[in-house]
Amino acid sequence: MAYILSGTLKGMRLAVPSRIRTTEAKVRLALFNIIQSMTEGARALDGCAGSGALGLEALSRGAASAVFIDADTASVRAIRENVARACDKGLQAEVAVLKADVLNALRRLGRHGTSFDLVLLDPPYGHDVGKKALNVVAEYAMLAPAGILCVEHETRAAMPSEVGSLALLKQHRYGGTVLSFYQVRT
Repeated sequence: MAYILSGTLKGMRLAVPSRIRTTEAKVRLALFNIIQSMTEGARALDGCAGSGALGLEALSRGAASAVFIDADTASVRAIRENVARACDKGLQAEVAVLKADVLNALRRLGRHGTSFDLVLLDPPYGHDVGKKALNVVAEYAMLAPAGILCVEHETRAAMPSEVGSLALLKQHRYGGTVLSFYQVRT
């Protein structure tokens, strides 16, 4: 069972489709402890959103808006259900849920000049979607100058040290999971 770990929605249970891998609570907690100073008022993107746990955690901790992207019908249904539940609990934020391939959706958003303070990517393991999404974010300069992008991936998946204007800031390992953090080079 997944739930919101902190903030105004703390303890809210999340609907999670049975066939997706959710970010473990300890990894989610570590992620948000690392980026805690950046969530207040942030524009967040939750790519390969699954249940929407990462974006909802950001909203719970004070993000102003979130865009959720997932191509799976069951995941989009769960995200919408979770967002509705969050609104019932008093969440007041700008939210968009896009049923689309994450790479296509990022390109669409990028062509419109959309940028984000937090880009949280949790693609399926065993694929190179994370690297490809990183490339699209860099190509369209979608990460705000002081923003942070985090890709969750398995330990055997090597991530590049630089992609366009994005540079690998740090990596944290939690068992078989790695969080790779990127920022715009200054």
